[in-house]
Amino acid sequence: MEPSSADAPQREHEVRLELERMTFPDFLGQVVRAIGVALGLATLWVAEIGRDLLFRLLDRLNLRPRSRRRASAFPPGRPRRRASS
Repeated sequence: MEPSSADAPQREHEVRLELERMTFPDFLGQVVRAIGVALGLATLWVAEIGRDLLFRLLDRLNLRPRSRRRASAFPPGRPRRRASS
């Protein structure tokens, strides 16, 4: 069953596309850019894999992120009394 002309959407304007030929330097630039994007994504993937392996190793060894506490600004014990002026 074909739709009637009243049901068909009416086109208000047609868009004409004009194609441009790429020059060889433009094409080469696009290829170099695509290779750069692919290398950047691969670098991120490798970094993610390395981070994942490191944390899995730390989990297996059951090591805490900081095994030793550093000096504290507030040492344990009672605070010293200050001389009133």
